[in-house]
Amino acid sequence: MTPHALPFALLRHARPLLPLAAAITLLTGVVTSAHADTGKLLLTGGVSTIEGAAGGGLSPWAVIGTQATADETGFSAFASHAKTQDYGLNVAGAAVAFNNRVELSVARQDFNTGITGTLLGLPGLHLRQNILGAKVRVAGDAVLDSDSLMPQIAVGVQLKQLESSGLDDTLDALGAKRNGTDVYVSATKLFLAQGILVNGTLRATKANQNGLLGFGATLGGADNGYEIQPEISVAYLIRNNLAVGVEYRGMPNKLQTAGNAAGLGDGLRGGAWKDIFIAWAPSKNVSLTAAYVDLGRLVPATTNNKRQNGVYVSAQFAF
Repeated sequence: MTPHALPFALLRHARPLLPLAAAITLLTGVVTSAHADTGKLLLTGGVSTIEGAAGGGLSPWAVIGTQATADETGFSAFASHAKTQDYGLNVAGAAVAFNNRVELSVARQDFNTGITGTLLGLPGLHLRQNILGAKVRVAGDAVLDSDSLMPQIAVGVQLKQLESSGLDDTLDALGAKRNGTDVYVSATKLFLAQGILVNGTLRATKANQNGLLGFGATLGGADNGYEIQPEISVAYLIRNNLAVGVEYRGMPNKLQTAGNAAGLGDGLRGGAWKDIFIAWAPSKNVSLTAAYVDLGRLVPATTNNKRQNGVYVSAQFAF
């Protein structure tokens, strides 16, 4: 497949964002009256994460997405697809940015449960999650402060809603909710002369597997409170439009105790997500990302305890 064909192939995987249509229409309408005419240095605004915020593929960074700089308004849209041995994930979304200070985003995730749904008597089960996000830059500028030790710092919030599905009774039995809120703070340091970007994020969350398996758990006395999870990204710019990097995203493991109480032993334990990625910007308005992902053991009770390794591809269009 040619690089130019990749975005269209990805868009065929993306499900329509029907529950988010009103929000996306609003974002698009705002941008038509004021859009980014100049633009940022390539890839310094990050790409779109699986939750819609700008950053890497897995973790948000402190950067504000789109091509908008100071006194500009920008818009971006993306489609992503991930495939492991037993599961598949399609994501699509959009974001709008104001004055390189505020970013609002929407995303819709569609998770194919594969063999797990089949063994639960729910063949073809898909878990769909809608995410609304907001991020505000509170200090620093990744590019303008690249010759100092000052990072760009941002705070963000993500409101997540897991749609009703055949898994509702199981989540209820485990004491997991279908909605939750993540709050995070990110610090991004760009060493422009060296072509290195480092990001650290701390996230307060109850999400099980990013929220695709609900939020929290109470069965068996599981800890149902918020946990602080670390997320780390490092990228190296091979040239101004090509970067390689790695990401690590910690995940709560609240379902392990609940699964044990349900007689599944460690069959619901979770672990960190990781990836090795390459991002290419063939133009200032288009970026393509490919990655090798390791999502740990997702519902090991139904997948013979296999690690879920696979591929991830994403296309972003930003203005």
